[in-house]
Amino acid sequence: MRMRKKKWADPYLEEHTDYALVNPAEYAGKWKELLGCTCLHVEIGMGKGDYLNNMASMYPEDGWIGIEKEHNVAAVACRKALEAENADIHNKRMIVGPAEEMLNWFAPQEIDVIHLNFSDPWPKKYTHKRRLSSTRFLQMYRTLLNTGGSIRMKTDNKNLFEDSVLYFLENGFTLKEFSVDYRRYDHPEDAVTEYESRFMELGQPIYQLCAVPEETDMVK
Repeated sequence: MRMRKKKWADPYLEEHTDYALVNPAEYAGKWKELLGCTCLHVEIGMGKGDYLNNMASMYPEDGWIGIEKEHNVAAVACRKALEAENADIHNKRMIVGPAEEMLNWFAPQEIDVIHLNFSDPWPKKYTHKRRLSSTRFLQMYRTLLNTGGSIRMKTDNKNLFEDSVLYFLENGFTLKEFSVDYRRYDHPEDAVTEYESRFMELGQPIYQLCAVPEETDMVK
């Protein structure tokens, strides 16, 4: 369900371009310098930003970029980051735009970890190509991932997860982690997303994997 249009959203984003960057392409190849880090994480489809904010606090030595294409949602995420008590954005930024443009925003091999948290499952077969774990996106991620980089995925959607496992294997990735009930064990190292908490309360399983490109296929 789409969020109802917020009149304040675009003006708020325009007022805070120091965090919600309007021209991310200018930082391609320079993100680690901007964020003062050696490990760069990118969350695609950051939603309202709880996961990114919590992980950036848990791992202040790493850099965190959130991507969100929906302006209303992005504005909420921006406000959460900037108006939180003891707000600190030294190691995080957000990009408002479609993930399809990532090749313009990041240099080859610049990203260390890509996070796909509860992405739209696009359930109808003719929409599968829009999935963030589909072949066309995986090919893009391979270009952007650093040597030894990884993709971490979580979802509540069984069909999306099953299909995604095949997408990864068919595109030269190796699964380093795989779980059909991720939260049955404590994972204090991994923040709970706002969406994820709803399913945990209902006792529904969370599907999770970590995939890495096979070394022979990595971009040189």
